[in-house]
Amino acid sequence: MNRKTLVLPAVIGLLAPVLAACGGTDSGDNGDAIVVGTTDAFTASKDAPAPLDPAYAYDVGTWNILRQTVQTLMVQPRGEGTPVPEAAESCGFTDSGNERYACTLREGLTFSNGDPVTAEDVKYSIDRARSLKADSGVFALLSTIDTVETQGDREVIFHLKTADSTFPFKLSTPVAGIVDPDIYAKNKLRDGFEVDGSGPYTLQAEVENDELVSAVFTKNPEYKGSLTVNNDKVELRNFTDADAMGSALSKGDIDLMTRTMSPQQIQKLSADSDDTVDLVDLSGLEIRYLAFNTDDPSVRSKAVRQAMAQVIDRGELVSKVYGSQAEPLYSLVPASITGHSNSFFNKYGDPSVGKAKSLLEKAGITTPVKLTLHYTTDHYGPATKKEFELLQKQLNDSGLFDVAIEGTPWATFRPAEQKGTYEVYGMGWFPDFPDADNYLAPFLDKDNFLGSPYTNSTIRGTLIPESRRAADRLSAVGSLTDIQDIVAGDVPVIPLWQGKQYVAAGDDVTGTAYALNSSSTLQLWELGRGVSG
Repeated sequence: MNRKTLVLPAVIGLLAPVLAACGGTDSGDNGDAIVVGTTDAFTASKDAPAPLDPAYAYDVGTWNILRQTVQTLMVQPRGEGTPVPEAAESCGFTDSGNERYACTLREGLTFSNGDPVTAEDVKYSIDRARSLKADSGVFALLSTIDTVETQGDREVIFHLKTADSTFPFKLSTPVAGIVDPDIYAKNKLRDGFEVDGSGPYTLQAEVENDELVSAVFTKNPEYKGSLTVNNDKVELRNFTDADAMGSALSKGDIDLMTRTMSPQQIQKLSADSDDTVDLVDLSGLEIRYLAFNTDDPSVRSKAVRQAMAQVIDRGELVSKVYGSQAEPLYSLVPASITGHSNSFFNKYGDPSVGKAKSLLEKAGITTPVKLTLHYTTDHYGPATKKEFELLQKQLNDSGLFDVAIEGTPWATFRPAEQKGTYEVYGMGWFPDFPDADNYLAPFLDKDNFLGSPYTNSTIRGTLIPESRRAADRLSAVGSLTDIQDIVAGDVPVIPLWQGKQYVAAGDDVTGTAYALNSSSTLQLWELGRGVSG
């Protein structure tokens, strides 16, 4: 098959681009592991000693390890769509108000060590995550649960505090993963890189200096669920940078590479005539944004945050750093998600130093405003530093700001951000599930994952609950738009851009059309080897 870039039709809810498969799929593996490269860093530290505990993990990299090993009641399908049963045989709301959700487990489920999986284990796992309340904030995904009830060994009933039409999606996320009570303590997170579950694979982790450098996933013979596993073994191998990962692919040391490739690397792959590697891109749902510690003296005034929103030129940022691989974003909700509104553009229009100066003058703010923009050096790709250098230049060139920038590794950056150490910092977001609620509630609701001090009683008390009552998501657009308009006015965050996702693979790897699903879930079970077509 000739090397080509495949552009697939955009669909609502499809976050990560995938590759069209070449040749047929294997029902098994031909002996050697399929090796997948990533630049995601997995580190255990004093501040975050339990990176792979389902009750703690809350980033796309660690979730992609858990999704291979820990089963959930529901799972998001290959492409777009509502979740389908996985560890469950069936699930559904049993009342007209969307406040009672019942699931029946599949018969004969066992953990990889042979212990049976029961309804009590499901209850234990959910209640454990809710009670531990890890500082990652992931437990907030389960915040609408009031109580969990079991009936016999296979029936689990969730009684919700309020209607939540997004609840099936939340049961498909790793925080709702089923763990063995004999292994996972009730009142303590499980430190390190060991993972045990009932998912399609078991995990063997290679660790050096408290960093996971390789994760070998071996087909779990005890697995019973809805997924078909097309290989016997997959290795997820960590690389320090995109260039090293790309070099490994070109040499045949790895079979597929995922996040995160550099813009220059993607351009080269797109233009290269090499017939051994395939690349595909899709409009994605990944977003990047600036967040504020609204209690910090330097940005406590809303006028300072509004002035920054008025100065930042997203078009220049995208064109000079990411090119065709990103698009300017004027809301936390991406353009392809139901409920999106260009609220920031509606309020601020095109960048204007004059309007920003007026905002600061009316608030009595002395200029230039001195502050530091913080970013992580090893989590969102190699272009992050260049992005923040350009943001710094835009703000400083206005004459209204005196901005410094500081980069920090993720293992240090994330705990510091959670503690409120940074006044302004850059973050990215891959959706837990493809719904506007998941771009708003995690940032704005109680126990939000940023640990943000910003609160708005109308958003929390009225608009978020109102939007969740709408089973038809079109009916929620009014509430969702109101939330986005309030955010544009108060500016607890500034959305910057939404990006595309890329996967590159040797053309003998099959199943790559489903290697990533709508929430950027790495579906290793789909991969196999075959003859190029």
